[in-house]
Amino acid sequence: MNFWKRLFLYCTGYSHSNLSRLFLRLFTGVMFLQLCVRQMLHFEELAPTFQGFLGLSPECSMSLLLVVELLSCTFIILGLLTRIAVIAPMIIMFAAEHVILSSHGTVADQLFNFEPGYPVMFIGIFLYMLLAGPGKISLDYIITAHIVDDEKHDDVLENA
Repeated sequence: MNFWKRLFLYCTGYSHSNLSRLFLRLFTGVMFLQLCVRQMLHFEELAPTFQGFLGLSPECSMSLLLVVELLSCTFIILGLLTRIAVIAPMIIMFAAEHVILSSHGTVADQLFNFEPGYPVMFIGIFLYMLLAGPGKISLDYIITAHIVDDEKHDDVLENA
């Protein structure tokens, strides 16, 4: 009986939030990277059907989008500038959800290849990362720990 009591207290009392944030960063970054790689592999098919933005051609717009996605997912996986890195993918996923809901299965099915609501899942995860931060197992934390020498900021780092 003592084993079950200790197991219950361990499971409810201990939090592994930094490890959880690492897992979420790695999982989401790899999933977003997989989406980006799929778009890169089918670039020739997708680029002519892609709607250009900012006055750029469809090919240039899609290339810019792919570069932003690659950089963002790499930064998210590494935990480098994480709170800034999730902003661009959030905007991309808002746009993807808009395209999916406003079209009837043409560009959205080819480019994003997922159902309505799937981008909303990414948006929720990115919003969590924006609010919670990368955790202690990240380059952000390592860089900040080496920069900060002030005792006041050390307390903030310890509670991260």
